[in-house]
Amino acid sequence: MPTAEEDRTSRRLAWCVAHLLRHAPDHIVTDMIGRLDEPTRKYLCRDEWLSASIVTLLLRHGGAADRTFIARNPRVVGRPLPGLPGPIRYSRRRTPPELLPVLRAELGRDPGEEPLSAAELVGLLRRHGRRGPRVPLDVLALRHRPDPELLLAEHLREPLPTGAVEAVLLVVDLPLETVHAFLAAPAAPDGRSWHRPAVRAVRMGAVTHEELVAHVAPAHRTLLLARLPDTHGLRWTLPEQAGMQTAVLRALRPLGDDPRLWAELLRHAPGYRGPLPALVAALTDGTVPEAADAGEPGPDLVRAVRHLAPRAVEPYGGVERELALASLAVPMDSVGEDIRWVRDCIDRGLLTGHDVIRHKLPACWALDQDHWLGDVDHPDRHDRPAAVLASHAEADQLLALALDEDPEAWWSVARTLPEFAGTLPHLLLRVTEGGSVSGRS
Repeated sequence: MPTAEEDRTSRRLAWCVAHLLRHAPDHIVTDMIGRLDEPTRKYLCRDEWLSASIVTLLLRHGGAADRTFIARNPRVVGRPLPGLPGPIRYSRRRTPPELLPVLRAELGRDPGEEPLSAAELVGLLRRHGRRGPRVPLDVLALRHRPDPELLLAEHLREPLPTGAVEAVLLVVDLPLETVHAFLAAPAAPDGRSWHRPAVRAVRMGAVTHEELVAHVAPAHRTLLLARLPDTHGLRWTLPEQAGMQTAVLRALRPLGDDPRLWAELLRHAPGYRGPLPALVAALTDGTVPEAADAGEPGPDLVRAVRHLAPRAVEPYGGVERELALASLAVPMDSVGEDIRWVRDCIDRGLLTGHDVIRHKLPACWALDQDHWLGDVDHPDRHDRPAAVLASHAEADQLLALALDEDPEAWWSVARTLPEFAGTLPHLLLRVTEGGSVSGRS
């Protein structure tokens, strides 16, 4: 039976690990979760805000206890991942009575008489997959002979509509390699709904953000996923958008802050047919081919690249800004007063999310947006999304520069973070130098 002090230590470590893992590559996440003792792992799965990719990796590599605790976690909305509607909600909607006569006319027979052949199934998915996944889900609910490889072959030959692909991802038991292949295939020209299969694949736990970046093609669509155009319907929640931004920035890290390479990225992205990591490698090597049909980048792509590119942020304020920065190191009398002050400084342009990550202490509070923007009852309801995304990007950069992909370094930061009293840059400096990390004089 653990003592109260041991229980408090496990809970605090789980809280810090949950925030740290939002910025770690997939293999670091898997390694660090494997290092946690049983009580800490239980609190991580049961009580903490978990990003979509962390939940996916826990469900993929964890045991029955992990799945049980995740299912009980009230902060993992939708079970097992944030975001509805899912297949259960879609299944509650009865098939429209007018659909069966349409299918009967298209097939020339009653669809319930015998299982659909592969050709019939693909034909129905092509005809009824352009208005979302509802009708394709009704089609897939009919008796048919499931053949994921044949569906993939048809998709590679001529892309299925996005609604049909989304429905296939929802209800067909696909191997991970097949899911990757569906996302890597060219998307059908369905207007502004092209992103739905990628968002759905992450939300239902089929892939992580890092796997999405590695496999989605063409490259410009991966860049757009980090900053989706303003549309209605299925979209990233704020934590999902932060996770996608983190994964894309990790792939773009070889470009550094060289403006020439970023300009080349924007010039070549529209015509490059492969995934984003291959384009970045070709840009850094100087071997990217000139595409005949590249064309000019659209406004959405320009906005996405500008959002991701490194830039100097110069808040105004003079003495007031210096006071605001100093206040991050001196907590107010109450948490509520501290939150009101930080929000007011952000609204007035005196502070940014970058400043909070670099100057707020302790470091574990800086990584948790609820400690400087206020508690939310849902992970997508922060009313300062720009500050949240900026803080995520700054933490990504600091952790990547200091720790790279060294599992021991990440684990050292995780063990030190709960009791460290200084800022995040101070912690990373102590860890990388190998000195004392107490944070106290």
